[in-house]
Amino acid sequence: MKYTKDEILAGCNKMCQNTLMETLKIEFTDVGDDFIVARMPVTSRVHQPDGVLHGGASVALAESVGSAGAFVFLNSEEIIIRGLEIAANHVKSVRDGYVYAHASIIHKGRTTQLWQIKITNEEGALVSLVKLTTLTLPIKN
Repeated sequence: MKYTKDEILAGCNKMCQNTLMETLKIEFTDVGDDFIVARMPVTSRVHQPDGVLHGGASVALAESVGSAGAFVFLNSEEIIIRGLEIAANHVKSVRDGYVYAHASIIHKGRTTQLWQIKITNEEGALVSLVKLTTLTLPIKN
């Protein structure tokens, strides 16, 4: 990483302004040499009609943190990241509190990357396990 942890987190959180991530109140909270973490509050804003976390909100959280990780760990401001494929298994319901998405890279290719994102509740129990494939494209001038 060519920036400090605080600079990376501030940059990721700034990129969320006026996006779906801001709407879902996603906040990046931690980053290391091979992982990035974000959290999202579980409120009625992200519930299914029966009052539990909507799987689509979990997938949006996972793709947000995985894509941010690809941008951070590829160390280039000359690229754009796009999600190619995402698959999620939801294994536990959450009604309130926060969920945390911990993204770690499995494959770091020049053009494609494979991410594993574990979404957990506040107690650390697995809520969803997500696999995300990202594509790196050069910025066209």
